[in-house]
Amino acid sequence: MDIGHKIKQLRIQNGLTLEELASRTELTKGFLSQLERNLTSPSIITLADIVEALGSSMSDFFKEDTDEKLVFQKKDFFVDKREHYIVNWIVPNTQKNAMEPILIELPQYGTSFEVTPHSGEEFGYVIEGCIVLVCGEKRYIVHKGETFYLNGRTFHHIKNEKKTLAKILWISTPPLF
Repeated sequence: MDIGHKIKQLRIQNGLTLEELASRTELTKGFLSQLERNLTSPSIITLADIVEALGSSMSDFFKEDTDEKLVFQKKDFFVDKREHYIVNWIVPNTQKNAMEPILIELPQYGTSFEVTPHSGEEFGYVIEGCIVLVCGEKRYIVHKGETFYLNGRTFHHIKNEKKTLAKILWISTPPLF
C-alpha cells in the first residue's frame, strides 16, 4: 500500500492544505510533505493521528480498494424461471445498491408477482410487446417503447394480455424484487 499517496488523496478530498493538516496534527508541514512523497514513514501512533485528522479510521484507511464492476454481460445474469414469468437479474447483488433493475419476460397471458406497498419508486420500460400495468383498481396499457413511473404506495403488478412475449426493464428503488 502506498501510504503517502493515500494520505495525500484523503487530504485533498477534505480540501486541506499541507499547512492545515500540519496544524490539525501538530506535525510539521515538511514532515507531512516527505510522508506524502514516501520519503519517510510514520509511526503507528502518528499515522493514527493523521488519519483521525483526515476524518477517517485506521480500518477504513487500510481497507483495500476493490475495483467495482460497472459492466455486466449476459453470463453475469441470474435467470429465475417462475410459473407465469421469467425474471432476469441483470445486475448481480443489487440488494446493497440504491436501485434494482430486472428484466421481466411475460409469455402470453403471463402475470408478474404483485408488489406490496412500499416507500420507494419504480420505473418500467416496455422493450417488447404490450403490457397492462395494474395499480390498485386502475389499469394502464403500456406499449413497446413506452414507460411507466410510479410510487409504491399501492399494490401493483403487470400482465400480458396478448399472445406474444412481452419484455420489460423494471427498476425499483429501494431494491425489492
